[in-house]
Amino acid sequence: MHSSHLLLEEPIRMVSILEPSKPNFFPAMTKIVGTLGPKSRSVEVISACLKAGMSVARFDFSWDDPEYHQETLENLKNAIKTTKKLCAVMLDTVGAEMQVVNKSEKAISLEADGQVVLTPDRGQEASSQILPINFDGLAKSMKKGDTIFIGQYLFTGSETTSVWLEVSEVKGQDVICTIKNSATLAGSLFTLHASQVHIDLPTLTDKDKEVISTWGVKNKIDFLSLSYTRHAEDVRQAREFLSKLGDLSQTQIFAKIENVEGLTHFDEILQEADGIILSRGNLGIDLPPEKVFFFQKSALYKCNMAGKPAVLTRVVDSMTDNLRPTRAEATDVANAVLDGSDAILLGAETLRGLYPVETISTVGKICAEAEKVFNQDLYFKKTVKYVGEPMTHLESIASSAHLLTG
Repeated sequence: MHSSHLLLEEPIRMVSILEPSKPNFFPAMTKIVGTLGPKSRSVEVISACLKAGMSVARFDFSWDDPEYHQETLENLKNAIKTTKKLCAVMLDTVGAEMQVVNKSEKAISLEADGQVVLTPDRGQEASSQILPINFDGLAKSMKKGDTIFIGQYLFTGSETTSVWLEVSEVKGQDVICTIKNSATLAGSLFTLHASQVHIDLPTLTDKDKEVISTWGVKNKIDFLSLSYTRHAEDVRQAREFLSKLGDLSQTQIFAKIENVEGLTHFDEILQEADGIILSRGNLGIDLPPEKVFFFQKSALYKCNMAGKPAVLTRVVDSMTDNLRPTRAEATDVANAVLDGSDAILLGAETLRGLYPVETISTVGKICAEAEKVFNQDLYFKKTVKYVGEPMTHLESIASSAHLLTG
């Protein structure tokens, strides 16, 4: 019965499904975060994204330099002026991210059942036999039988551009792996994710600190998306760092839950953070696929009851290359809203996708339809029951206001 409380009690009239969606005077209440990049950084495209419903622009520092992101931000400011649409700025840190470095940028073909060596020796040339990585401690963390995932761009999960490896041997600092599926890795950088393994890298790296104290301060960022948050202490340290920077004392920290370690410490992270981002791309690698929905429902419920925004990622991957989402994706977006998601974060779909504006518009329409059948009254009663007595002064004012408008 866990999620049925959010749906209408009476069945939806089938005829109403066939009525065309009326353009809403107000946009969907569920916010849309768009990642700006190569396909979405001109004033023209950003303006269209704002009109389509984007209200937070995400700048992902996992790739390219601050100058590049600054240019994009200046274009965003111009777009805000011309469209008169407000948009917040989110800086996404690199965090404890491992990467494969391919200096020559030649495409690397990996054949199923073959072997490949992951080495911290950056002097090596990336090839089908050897992949240099940016982290010296991988061998210390791995053992025979462990799973490693290497993905092009932002985890597409597509079998042709990403590869699953199984550790067959650890030799000194090198990790020798068996290739589980044939794939071609193209580009200069690929992200590497070791499943359910603690990686001894800081959550806020020196590079992150430098970017926050220069680019972040200069642009008075609204949100800091803290990648690979694993403990409440990560959030505390980030907050302490922000408070020393003066201009960023108002910046909200959204903890990004990307692996089992973050999931295990979810309750205390939720207490410390201003909001939560459920990074289903990486979580889908750390968790068996059949467990992802369970974490999603449980985490969204906890965020709702704590009164903190919850953001969901990886919802319409197929729209990176296609004009329409799959039926499963459209249903997934609606279910995310009915589960209590406050925002949808678009990554590859807007960053390098062919249809950034249409993606935002489509997601907004699905959210608006789902909001129509969200049972606000029942949900409100459930929250009141959870909060219990006595209510805080602010809570009681807000509740009274809600009852008056209801």
